[in-house]
Formats: sequence, structure tokens, C-alpha cells
Amino acid sequence: GLFGVPELSCPEGFQEAQDRALQESEQLVQKACSTPPGPETVKIFDQLSDTLCRVADLADFVKIAHPDFAFREAAEEACRNIGTVVEKLNTDVELCQSLRRLLADEVVMSSLDPETRRVAELFMFDFEISGIHLDEEKRKKAVNLNVRILDLCNEFLTGTHLPNKIDKHVLPEHIRYNFTAEGNYLQVAGLHADCPDDLVREAAYKIFLYPNAEQLSRLEELLASRNSLAQLVGYDTFAHRALQGTMARNPETVTQFLEKLSDQLSKRTQKDFEMMTKVKSKLNAQNSKLMPWDHPYYSGVLRAERYNIDPGLYCPFFSLGACMEGLNSLFSQLLGISLYAEQTQRGEVWSEDVRKLAVVHETEGWLGYIYCDFFQRPDKPHQDCHFTVRGGRLRENGEYQLPVVVLMLSLPHSTRSAPTLLSPGMMENLFHEMGHAMHSMLGRTRYQHVTGTRCPTDFAEVPSILMEYFANDYRVVNQFARHYKTGQPLPKNMVSRLCESKKVCAAADMQLQVFYAALDQIYHGKHPLKKSTTEILKETQEKVYGLPYVPNT
Repeated sequence: GLFGVPELSCPEGFQEAQDRALQESEQLVQKACSTPPGPETVKIFDQLSDTLCRVADLADFVKIAHPDFAFREAAEEACRNIGTVVEKLNTDVELCQSLRRLLADEVVMSSLDPETRRVAELFMFDFEISGIHLDEEKRKKAVNLNVRILDLCNEFLTGTHLPNKIDKHVLPEHIRYNFTAEGNYLQVAGLHADCPDDLVREAAYKIFLYPNAEQLSRLEELLASRNSLAQLVGYDTFAHRALQGTMARNPETVTQFLEKLSDQLSKRTQKDFEMMTKVKSKLNAQNSKLMPWDHPYYSGVLRAERYNIDPGLYCPFFSLGACMEGLNSLFSQLLGISLYAEQTQRGEVWSEDVRKLAVVHETEGWLGYIYCDFFQRPDKPHQDCHFTVRGGRLRENGEYQLPVVVLMLSLPHSTRSAPTLLSPGMMENLFHEMGHAMHSMLGRTRYQHVTGTRCPTDFAEVPSILMEYFANDYRVVNQFARHYKTGQPLPKNMVSRLCESKKVCAAADMQLQVFYAALDQIYHGKHPLKKSTTEILKETQEKVYGLPYVPNT
């Protein structure tokens, strides 16, 4: 069965796994309600959370990544059902009472260790942001809103990946071959951001981002529902509710930070845009005005021109094998950890090219498992990400439940003449995702509720960003980058050029992220929104990002 879960040898097994989890959770709820206040209460809550998360987290991954539609559909259904139960438990008054009794008992609370106290408070926080203090009718309304929001999120995210079709005669003949043909139509499935032809990027941008009425109404309903939920449970805006448990704490701090950052960036961003405009006018005399579809492409051209960093020169030094050896050696030196390939059982993985790694510490032994789903395949989403499939925790029998994670990338397959070769960007992404995996392995806590990457969302990226710094340091790269044919190490000047090139257009790249963040804050800020989501996008893009908004996108 998938991930070694026996029921999951077929899609129907999700129903079985879900039913078992729900049955166990009912027993745990009864146990929590009848247990006198003490550390045992927190253990039961954590066991309850683990029972539901073990199915929901696994299903969360399968619904996105499994090649078989029947598995994806069954996983989606399990996610929805368990999500609904979680929302109901978060508004279960009797269950909350058992935790309240513990938190109100000063003698017992002062006898708990800091970790147990913190986890008890976090469980209470979940009750509070779900509206436990409301009357029964409003609590029901909160549950329904939460379930509706889950559905809208899924529908909206699915919609963002769908290609747009256009009559092929609308596009000039010489660029049609860039898109997939379907009879008289062409399918545009992405932005083609790396294409050297300005016209192809422009067409892809305008067609792929063409307004879709269903998507827009989903987005508006999603934002309105999130706002209703936040106000129902006592927050001014959804941003206030979402940020309460983070390091930033509130939207005011975030907005202040973004404004400060934007002020510091503005002169440098302008300079970056001027440099890109120069390159564009040199290569394209007719139209040198910089547009949103130009930024990713021309910043790449500038990097390549200034530092001669054609990815083709670097790829031969970054074979997947060499990069994995590099990570293994880095973890061994820094953390005393080694990665070992493990044989998988029949039906344990969802594609035959998935590899399973055991993470082993030199004195503490096994720390957990990483499933590496690294290669492209049809229908696989093009996003690099890390999924927790099972969190670590101390079990009732005194054994440690080992964490299980998946790293998903979209690397090219090896060919007859060459192994899988990574561009510098792919290599950096691999290091980034491995940072998340190590966070999951090393964040060993007694309770799964706070294990690994289950931490404030704005802290979750720290270990992974840290890994990017290692990927850009000659002392690290020099240890593993070897030409796959000759074994020759990557010359030092090539590493320095690569690291220096990262600074080219860095301000404009960061300004784009500031724009996304600012837009997110406005969408989840005060409602009703003063304008449509698209008008807000236009206004924020021109004010914060600086490149013109393109009508009908």
C-alpha cells in the first residue's frame, strides 16, 4: 500500500483508512472528556490530532500527485471528510471544556513542562479561532463557512492550472508551434517566461491570464467567505486571524515591513528596470517598453550576458547524483546525518521513479524517511514542494513515530547519453526543498502538533532559505560539482560568476514578491473591497511593482 499503509493498495482503501481514523477519533474524544486535568489531557489531544492528520496529510499529497485519477479522487474525498470533522471538533464545546479545565488549574499547569504547556495553549488557540465562544447556531455557521472555504480553495487552485484555448488563426503563423495544437485551436498552458521570442511571451501572458468569469467569482466568494468567518469569530479581518499565530503577529506589522522594504528597493528596482529596457531595445528595436512578461526573461539575459552563465555550461557539473552526494556530505559534516537509499515494497510508491531515502544520525540512529518524487510526468503539477505525510511524535509505548515526507520536483529524466542534469536554478531548488525535509527530520518533538515544519508559517521558510546560501557558496559547491563525463571540478571562477549573477536584478525580483504580498494583504484586509479584485490588482501593480498592468488579464 502507498507509504506502507496496507489499506491503500487501491483507491477504495481511502474510505477504509478514513473510517478507521474517525472511529479512533471518536474514542479519543470520549477519553479526553472523561480524563481529569493533567499532562494526559494534552497527550490525548495530540493523539487525536495525529490520528486525523495521518490520513488527511497523506491524502493531501495523493490528491495532487498520484498519476491515477481514481486515487486522486478518493484522496480528495477523504481530505474533505476529515477536514469537515476537524472543523466540527474545533467547535465541540465538551471537548474544549476538558482542555479549559486543564488551563484553568494553576497547580497542574505549573507542574507541566514548557513543551506540554505550549501545546495545550496552541490547541486552545485552535478552538478560539474556530469560534468556540459562539452560540450553537453561530458555531454551525462557522463550520459550514470553513467547509465552503476548503472547497473554494480546491476549485480555485485547480482553475489556476487549467490551460486556455484560442483559435489558432488569431496568432501569427510563425509562433504557433510554441503551443499545443488541438484541431483549429491552440492550448496555452503557461506563461512561456523563458522563451526568447517577445511575441510568444506576450501572447502566452495575455491568453493564459485572460479573465475567466468562474475563477473571478470563486475568488470573490472565497475572499468574502474568509472575511465572514474571521468576523464571525471576532476578528476585524481575515488577515488578523491568519497572522495571529505568526512571528509578525498582525497585518499592521506586515504592511509596515512591506512599505519599508519597498522604499529601500525603489531606486534599485528602477535601475534594474532601466537595465532590462536597454537590453530589450537592443534586441527588439520596434518596441522597447518593458512589460510584465519581459521581467523574468530579460533579467535572465542580463545575468547571462554580464557573467556568461549559460545554464548549458553549468548543467554537466550538476548531475542529480553529484548534487545528492553533495547534500549527503554537507549533512554529514554539519549534522552527523547520512542519507541511505531504501528498497521500497510493492505498491508503496505511486510512480516507479520515486526513490525512498532513510535519514540516519550517527549516534541517534533512524530519524525518518524522505520519498523523492523528482521527475517530470504527464499531469504532474509543475511546482517544487515539500509535503509532511506523517509527523514525528513520542508514541504511547515509548517508541518514536518517525516522520515521513515527500519532496516533489520536476526534473528531466536521464537520457541514453547523459544522467539527469540540473540547471543552477534546479540545483538551488533541490537544496531549498531538502532544507524543509531536514527541518521535518530534526524538529523532533514529543508532540506531533508542533513537529518539524508545523511551526509559525513565517518561520517555516528559514531552514530552506538557509540551505540556498549553502548552494551558493564555493566551499560547498566545490565539494560536489563534477563534470559527469570527465570528473573535472567546476572551476572557481564559474562558481563566483554564478554567485555574483544572483545579485543582478535582485531588487526587481524582490519588488515583484512585495507586490504579491501587498496584494494578498489588501484582498484579506477590510471588506467589502472597494473595487473588483482585478481593479485592485491593477492599482497595486502600478503602485507597488511599477510595470504597467495589461488590460484583460
